[in-house]
Amino acid sequence: MTASDASIDIPFHVPFVHRLRFTQDVLGDEQNVLAELLQPSGHGPARVQIWVDRHLNDARSELVPAIERFCARHATQFRRTGPIELVPGGEEIKNDVHVLEHMLKVMHAAELDRRSYVVVMGGGAVLDAVGFAAAIAHRGIRLVRLPTTTLAQADSGVGVKNSVNLFRKKNWIGTFAVPWAVINDATLLESLSDRDFRCGFAEAIKVGLLKDAALYGRIEALTVAIRDRDMNAAWPILRQSARLHLEHITRGGDPFEAELARPLDYGHWSAHRLEAMSNFRLRHGEAVAIGVAVDTVYSSLVHGFPAAAADRVLQCLTRLRLLAFDPLLNEVDPLFAGLEEFRQHLGGQLTLTMLKDIGQSFEVHAIDRSQMTEALHRVATFLAASAD
Repeated sequence: MTASDASIDIPFHVPFVHRLRFTQDVLGDEQNVLAELLQPSGHGPARVQIWVDRHLNDARSELVPAIERFCARHATQFRRTGPIELVPGGEEIKNDVHVLEHMLKVMHAAELDRRSYVVVMGGGAVLDAVGFAAAIAHRGIRLVRLPTTTLAQADSGVGVKNSVNLFRKKNWIGTFAVPWAVINDATLLESLSDRDFRCGFAEAIKVGLLKDAALYGRIEALTVAIRDRDMNAAWPILRQSARLHLEHITRGGDPFEAELARPLDYGHWSAHRLEAMSNFRLRHGEAVAIGVAVDTVYSSLVHGFPAAAADRVLQCLTRLRLLAFDPLLNEVDPLFAGLEEFRQHLGGQLTLTMLKDIGQSFEVHAIDRSQMTEALHRVATFLAASAD
């Protein structure tokens, strides 16, 4: 046997299609958008299982009847495999592995296969958990996501990650799986609390800072309108944030994070840690806002990001009511443990994204602990003063 026979390396690429749709009333006048995505299996109508965030169902008593009417109207195209399944919303669904086991049992009992569809409607945590169950059942059942929070519509709902939490660590169990489709619908945001409505714009600010100075500028100019839920201001921002996220995944060259960097996770090393330290009292968007503030100030201290621009970012986040003082900012040593957790998630060398200017990011592999401590202190001081 020759050396060439003993070692064979063949790079290959797997084709994926990421389908993203924007609608104003997906269960009403635009319901054909969803129906057309549920393609027949080749052996008759598609088999479809539907999962709904219980928090959403509690807030919108008309939702399940609307889904049932939708299913009845399109019964010749697809067949619902059983009742609409309700699951806990928020981090609760990701923190209990028994919920994951239950979801898998329900999928198994319905005899879903790889040409079936799991349609999930809910916030980011519900999309993550149900998506993970769908991804590991039969090595992948087609997943259609309908994000119902601004946070999920702007960011995670468009992504290719799914997961649950374990060992008090965010997203410790999970897979990469491209969803069959994602539908961002404006009416599904109507039942959000004001607090949760604002949260999604932390991710929109983040992606603007990283990739699109014009987007960031529009958010900065529209903070009051966004905060007051003017959809003429908010909806175009959410759409552009989703597009930028999708373009990064499909054209950025590393959709499954096989390399060292996680550029869309700017500010997340501390955000994930803050969520866990607060026992998830902090919403993800609120923790991301703090993390973005800290890394932006650090970028100004160490990497030449303009100090005036860093102050603008803090002011923008504050006007959106995403930033508020939290005593956890003073727990420096526990917070710094988030750096190692962030590194471990990918392995290899620590790689963080920092800013040179608005819309200009780059990667670093080390942190100046004293300067990051100073950044934490400056953000805490700013927020404490803002609260007075």
